[in-house]
Amino acid sequence: MVPTPWEGSDVVHSNAFFSESAELRQYASAATWIEGAVMNAEQQRLPRFAVLIDADNTSPQIAAGLFEEVAKFGEASVRRIYGDFSGAQLKSWADILQKYAIDPYQQFAYTKGKNASDIALVIDAMDLLHSGRFDGFCLVSSDSDFTRLASRLREQGADVYGFGAQKTPESFRQACRRFIYTENLLLAAAPSGASTTSKPNSLQPPSAAIPILEKAISQIESEDGWVMLGPVGQHISNLFSDFDVRSYGHSKLSDLARKTGAFDVEKIEGGHMRIRAKPANDGAKAKTK
Repeated sequence: MVPTPWEGSDVVHSNAFFSESAELRQYASAATWIEGAVMNAEQQRLPRFAVLIDADNTSPQIAAGLFEEVAKFGEASVRRIYGDFSGAQLKSWADILQKYAIDPYQQFAYTKGKNASDIALVIDAMDLLHSGRFDGFCLVSSDSDFTRLASRLREQGADVYGFGAQKTPESFRQACRRFIYTENLLLAAAPSGASTTSKPNSLQPPSAAIPILEKAISQIESEDGWVMLGPVGQHISNLFSDFDVRSYGHSKLSDLARKTGAFDVEKIEGGHMRIRAKPANDGAKAKTK
């Protein structure tokens, strides 16, 4: 039986309908996969940080160590430096801006004694904060004028890492989630031909870390005096934003604790480390030997 023209037309339209439906499902599946891949990539991406440098109060010698340090906890998505680059005072900074992809923000010193660079840095920090694109900020300065800025950024939920010299006032250091002394970054900027076996210079003797370790250990619950070293390190970071084992001439907390001679440190099952203050009788025995 020969189909009528309109019956054949229905078959064609039906086939076309199923063909289009299959294509739509294929496109929808591909779009879902792409969206999932983008979300996974976004979740795996390092936290974004805006690095804002006060050129007047920071040495260019720390540049290499600065960005190596930032890379340990996030991505330096924005790199800006503020100062008056028209004079010879900041020429050393101007010479390395391109090498480290730092964007210079020129601020002329219209009036002597007034720091326009600080104001520009603060304004930009707030603009970047309200853009919602950043997880945190790195404020590079030894100037206590940025104390309130650090506090304000943290009030909004942003992480703030401060970088400055050891002379930086305590108010600014404590306003940051963590504060890194720039003296500890100079090692990263050492010439490639320098010896890698030499021990790092220390800003303080290991004995200066004893009360810090004792306080952290005492605030962690324990039945026998032993506590895990990892939580101790985390608790120290919460108590002292500027604590850095490199300041005491070591790269590991376990090595620093052993060097003080005031703590027992041992490795347990699973490769974890634990620590306790040495019992008083151990110290007495050591003195009689």
